[in-house]
Amino acid sequence: MIVVMKRTATPDAIQQMARTVEEMGLKAHVIVGTERTVIAAVGDKRNGAKELLESYDDVEQVVPILAPYKVASRETKPEPTAIKTRGLVIGGGHIGVIAGPCSVESEEQILLAAEQVKAAGATGLRGGAFKPRTSPYAFQGMKEEGLKLLALAREKTGLAIVTEVMAPQHVELVAKYTDVLQIGARNMQNYHLLQAVGETRLPVLLKRGPSATIEEFLLAAEYILDQGNQQVTLCERGIRTFETHTRFTLPLATVAYLQEKTHLPVVVDPSHGTGIASLVPSMCLAAVACGSDGLIVEVHPDPKKAMSDGAQSLTPVAFADIMARCRLVAAAVGKTIG
Repeated sequence: MIVVMKRTATPDAIQQMARTVEEMGLKAHVIVGTERTVIAAVGDKRNGAKELLESYDDVEQVVPILAPYKVASRETKPEPTAIKTRGLVIGGGHIGVIAGPCSVESEEQILLAAEQVKAAGATGLRGGAFKPRTSPYAFQGMKEEGLKLLALAREKTGLAIVTEVMAPQHVELVAKYTDVLQIGARNMQNYHLLQAVGETRLPVLLKRGPSATIEEFLLAAEYILDQGNQQVTLCERGIRTFETHTRFTLPLATVAYLQEKTHLPVVVDPSHGTGIASLVPSMCLAAVACGSDGLIVEVHPDPKKAMSDGAQSLTPVAFADIMARCRLVAAAVGKTIG
């Protein structure tokens, strides 16, 4: 249910209502919007709850939430959410750009990559320190040493760091070094991990699983939101279909559909979505045109020497070129990019 508070309700009255909701055996999520403050009352114990809550003087109305995802729904929060950390802004009319290599490979590599993507206009640096790989013999990442190098790159450039966390026991460690916790596609339904990052107050970038429906995707986000962490960004990175001409199939209609159903910002990953570097620029332009709130792009100083995902990584020159072209498209749809 959504408990819509009257405009005259004081902060103390709102907190008291949240406590009342909790005492009824429901979980209360206070959501402050530009037009109104609401309390999402989530849980199964609802008999008589609506009538009781509507009897309070500071309550304007109580409305059922029809969507299975409660806190993520636009029924709960009609206006879109924007995520801000350091210089990275995703949503609110701004297209945040996160770029960098698939993996942190060395100090020289990650510092050079950070300088190059910043020069092109990115405000977030991606790079994997812990790498989930299909083969146990593939490069698994530099782990904490990689995290330290990402933090060094942030110190040198000011870029916000976005890196993947793979297990609940890693959350505390990764959170020490990063600005945004990334949940990779393989872990979208790792519910213990989702709850663990939800207990932090760091922004979370949640990638869609390759076989996940939109409802499953949003319910995964709900696990994070339900822990009280409202800073969730959804990432469309392509799904598995019968097609084999690209690594995955990148369904950009997802962006528009999600923006109808949820207030959470939506970013697109054209690198994983295609797996082919030559296709990434076109998909970046298309993502900006269709209303994406951000891009996450793999860029490597020398893709041919990359230890992972070199085939889908852009060169710094190609990335700078696509950023210039994306600015033109962003301006045409009334947004800024960077």
